[in-house]
Amino acid sequence: MQQVISVWVRDPRIQKNDFWHAYIDYEICLHTNSVCFTKKISSVRRRYSEFVWLREKLEANSLLMIKLPDLPPKNPFFSLNNARQITERMRGLQKFLEQILQSPLLLSDSCLHLFLQSQLSVAKMEACATGRTPFSVTQAVQRCGLRRFHSDEELHKSMSLSCDCDSDSSECTDTKSLVLNKSQSAALLRYPGLNQEDSELHQ
Repeated sequence: MQQVISVWVRDPRIQKNDFWHAYIDYEICLHTNSVCFTKKISSVRRRYSEFVWLREKLEANSLLMIKLPDLPPKNPFFSLNNARQITERMRGLQKFLEQILQSPLLLSDSCLHLFLQSQLSVAKMEACATGRTPFSVTQAVQRCGLRRFHSDEELHKSMSLSCDCDSDSSECTDTKSLVLNKSQSAALLRYPGLNQEDSELHQ
């Protein structure tokens, strides 16, 4: 059976830490029938700085055996009120993940699975990936609740995936038939309206 991994980065939202500090996070939606993933459908939210952390971890863990794709550059003039900048960054983040998910070597990395399929903080992801938590990577992924982001009817129409096979993400070996379905990604990707009320703040 052909293995499919589809990923979307969408739904940018402004999150406020306090009156003076805010940032944007993005929803990462994943659909797959790959044996590399414990959970076949997932949805989490991540911010740009967490993408930076992920790239650094993947680069360190792969021991520079592969060249990682670049993230969209950090813009010192990035504005939470600029819809064009936000959309460009979102598309760049999706492209980064699409390229990452085409690498069999990276698919075995625990940090990637925690980033994509758990809502753990950076500190807790690092601890979990190095065995310093009372729960395993697989348990962290399984505990993360699925937030529905489109109807079952849309899901069945757009993806014909078998979700019967579960395996530990650290035991991925057969990834030769990995396919990234970009046409389906384009069909489902949506860009909701952005909140224009917040003042200009750095991410």
